Amino acid sequence: MHPKPTPQQLAWQEAELSMFLHFGMNTFTDREWGEGTEDPRWFNPSALDARQWTQVAKECGFKYVILTAKHHDGFCLWQTRYTEHSVKNSPWRDGRGDVVREFSQACREAGLKMGIYLSPWDRHERTYGDSPAYNRYFISQLTELLTQYGEVAEVWFDGACGEGPNGRRQEYDWQSYYQVIRKYQPKALIAICGPDIRWVGNEDGYAAETEWSVQDPVPAFHGNVSGKVWWPAECDVSIRPGWFYHAHEDTKVKSLEHLLDIYFKSVGRNSVLLLNVPPDRRGLLPEPDVRRLREWRSALDEIFATNLALNKPASASSAQRAHSARHAVDGNPATYWMPRELPAMLEIDLRKPVTFNIIMTQEYIAEGQHVEAYTVDALTASGWQRAKQGTTIGHKKLDRIAPVTASRVRLTIEKARDLPLIRNVALYHAPRVSEAKNG
Repeated sequence: MHPKPTPQQLAWQEAELSMFLHFGMNTFTDREWGEGTEDPRWFNPSALDARQWTQVAKECGFKYVILTAKHHDGFCLWQTRYTEHSVKNSPWRDGRGDVVREFSQACREAGLKMGIYLSPWDRHERTYGDSPAYNRYFISQLTELLTQYGEVAEVWFDGACGEGPNGRRQEYDWQSYYQVIRKYQPKALIAICGPDIRWVGNEDGYAAETEWSVQDPVPAFHGNVSGKVWWPAECDVSIRPGWFYHAHEDTKVKSLEHLLDIYFKSVGRNSVLLLNVPPDRRGLLPEPDVRRLREWRSALDEIFATNLALNKPASASSAQRAHSARHAVDGNPATYWMPRELPAMLEIDLRKPVTFNIIMTQEYIAEGQHVEAYTVDALTASGWQRAKQGTTIGHKKLDRIAPVTASRVRLTIEKARDLPLIRNVALYHAPRVSEAKNG
């Protein structure tokens, strides 16, 4: 049996877009990594509005939102019982505020999935480096977050690990952390340093051209065709040079072209995009970032507005009963074309010459990821020509090509680890997507 996603993994992959909110003490010290010696009185957002965060996220197509409840400096954005280094000793809301609570309420109101980032590394906590003692402390805080704020869809751990006050490195008890999550939030996905979602291997937002969601038990950044577990990739990147808000970066928000390129190389390469948009010292998403996000959403909506292959006549070299060629072009995510043997060919009659420069292919990944090699050919005025040769498809593959005008298109599955289930073949023409960004 080939590995398949859990219902939670499948929903996460189908969502495609997650937003990261790096917010905390670093926002007020103008740093990326704090030292844990900061005065809690420095945390004082003047107009914090978690509803603004979630409204922007929802408007721009994000389905999951993840907040840094505690970063490496150890400062906690909730009313924790286990340290004084938290919002309870800040002037914000007269020490009675709880960012995590306001965030969780805003997520529920907006219908978004809530995620929590809790840094294992803690530069403030004195037990850090005394592994058994600190693991108890960390589990206590994790339990608070999992039991007081409603449903948690994703718990995000990075692997940062430094020396504690005693000069020793902390040994994280990952298995105990996982057990606590499974106990209190059994549907939550455990990301990055966890068994459900893996890191893609860079912070540029780019997946590999060949990106497998199946893995060997020993991690590899881009998966393995012979993998035995389902462990899909997440591409994390910040909309700014830094992860926390810095006023001097207001003019350094990534360009529209850069963000579009990131989308094609993350979501368009069988991954989920986790885009960081850091709230500022007011506790609001900054205007330059919000403007760029809205431009980006508008551009994506324009690019994918018209599928030139939708409901066009389709034929195949072979097909399983009830899984005919037409199911690859009917726009229904619950249907798919399944051939009887390989190699297998699907041909779409576009009825007239049309020009396109984006090819979208999708597998029905509820039953696994199978395609290892494929080609796309186009029938032009001068005959059939090769438009694209690729490897993996997975949830979604977006191939940008030089514009081609064709009356027919042919997808050939050359190689697969099992008979493929192709749920969608779509064609788009987008003038703003340049060939120079291909790859």
